[in-house]
Amino acid sequence: MAYSQSPKKAGIPREVLKWLQSLDLSFFPKNVRRDFSNGYLVAEIFSCYFPEDFHMHSFDKGTSLGTKQSNWSQIEKFIVKQNISLMKEIIDGTIHCKPGAAELLVQEIYSILTNRRIQTIQKVEQGFTDKAYQDQLPMVARSTASVAIKSNLRLSEVIAEPNIFTNQCKVLAIIHRHIEQRKEERTQDPKRFNVKPTLGEQAVRLYLVAHKSEPNLLMNTSQAAC
Repeated sequence: MAYSQSPKKAGIPREVLKWLQSLDLSFFPKNVRRDFSNGYLVAEIFSCYFPEDFHMHSFDKGTSLGTKQSNWSQIEKFIVKQNISLMKEIIDGTIHCKPGAAELLVQEIYSILTNRRIQTIQKVEQGFTDKAYQDQLPMVARSTASVAIKSNLRLSEVIAEPNIFTNQCKVLAIIHRHIEQRKEERTQDPKRFNVKPTLGEQAVRLYLVAHKSEPNLLMNTSQAAC
């Protein structure tokens, strides 16, 4: 059985796509996560509005982590200089190709540069995880704990932030989220996991049954008394 693939490029509002086409960029982004991750297209977009601050010969089209960090370092300096509000979490998520990060970045830049509000802004999972995609899959096709770690913690993240404690915290957060998802699955489909009610749950059910039967007992007793 074949399941739907995790989308390599997610939906960007039509008005934002038209705006990108109007900018006459060196190439049009076909894969949003990949094409925006190195920051080159972002620099091109800003250069259309601030040509004196962006000289494209200073930016590289490469895809290595060093190239990405160099390009984004220049962009972030400009953002600070212009007092532009662009969350660091979105930038880091874009660099590491996290689900939904690049899409949200493009929408934020569109709103900042055009001073327009997007009517239907894309909703993304906090932390840019693949939870939304996993929820669409049947339970049997969802990730195991090891696959969840691989999918939500990029190698580039580990290289960029080699601190062992920081990466351990990220792994533990992914495992915790995975365990919570499994608990939710067991609650939704207890028969599949052969989940048996606890003594506490059985006691509650017996209490409810007894409570519901009390009016009948009282009615029968009053009828007998008559």
